[in-house]
Amino acid sequence: MLTCDHPVPPDRYNDRVEEHLRVTRFYHASQIGVVQCQKALVNALIERWHPDTYTFHLLVGECAVNLEDVALILGLPTDGLPVTGMTMSSFEALEAECLDQFGVAPRKEECRGCCIKLTWLCDLKENFQLTDEISIQRYVKCHVMLLIRTILFGDKFGTGVHYKFLPLLRDFGSIGQYSWGSACLAHLYRALCRASRFNCKKIDSPLTLLLGWAWIRLPYLSPLPRKSRNFPLAKRWHNWERGDRRYRYLTLSHFRKAFDEFVWAAYDVDRVDPNIIPAEIYMQSVVWSATVPLVSFECIEWHATDRIRRQFGFVQEVPHQKWNLDKAHGEVLTGPKNLNWTTAPSHSFWVMHWTTNLYVS
Repeated sequence: MLTCDHPVPPDRYNDRVEEHLRVTRFYHASQIGVVQCQKALVNALIERWHPDTYTFHLLVGECAVNLEDVALILGLPTDGLPVTGMTMSSFEALEAECLDQFGVAPRKEECRGCCIKLTWLCDLKENFQLTDEISIQRYVKCHVMLLIRTILFGDKFGTGVHYKFLPLLRDFGSIGQYSWGSACLAHLYRALCRASRFNCKKIDSPLTLLLGWAWIRLPYLSPLPRKSRNFPLAKRWHNWERGDRRYRYLTLSHFRKAFDEFVWAAYDVDRVDPNIIPAEIYMQSVVWSATVPLVSFECIEWHATDRIRRQFGFVQEVPHQKWNLDKAHGEVLTGPKNLNWTTAPSHSFWVMHWTTNLYVS
């Protein structure tokens, strides 16, 4: 059975920065808190994942986590600019970026390669005085970086967050223009593809998203929700272990036998009160069924909505011919990678495909 890297989200932010956090569009994700992992359920889902189609294969048909799920479960923006840009492999570049955005920089021992240790970011966040606009923005950027590592993107190599995301936070007012939700989904797909290999021993991904999806789409496999009318929907299972300790000990064989039903219309009004969904989330719905690449720097995955039309209330027809992501699908950030992924030969087509086809479902 694979082990699961499921880090604890950052401590709650200072209430004085709430409006600034809303500007970044990370406010909803910051409300989720701790959602404990159910390792057996995660492993059972991995067994049903098919990397060739980017879908789970159940008896009832193909299904997958999609952009609608990301928007409603995590409250992240799923429309907007692709999450991409430069990656630089030198400590000097990392140091300069931190000095520019935080006014201070970590020492080499407070980093791991191109990753900034979470302990450094936590300490920095706690030391800001919040006396002016600059300090408030720096505080929020720290909090966002912590959310990026713990809620959005996994890193099975440990306790740091890659500094490649920092340049996207330079213009504070533009942080919310990026499609952080689609980047999060790209990392989930990649983690599932890797975890389905016979020699993989650990999964790192936004497991809160995967667990929330399973508990909503397969509700009879869910622990008892503690808060049923909260948004984002993952918050229903905040600290679920306190109210349903028995669920923690369910085994892999239990979940293997239980994938017989699937809720296709999981967000209908009889299941989710529409009044708890913010208008800003519904405004993104035009992109949720788009068949597009999902982009996050080196990570390119495919949003195969043509295979899961029933999840959007449509009749399932014959899927389109599968796109070949070629080299972009296997790219990893190991070794020196000084590259602009927006214009990289292996990635530029897919970045442009997202930009031009996002609003075509």
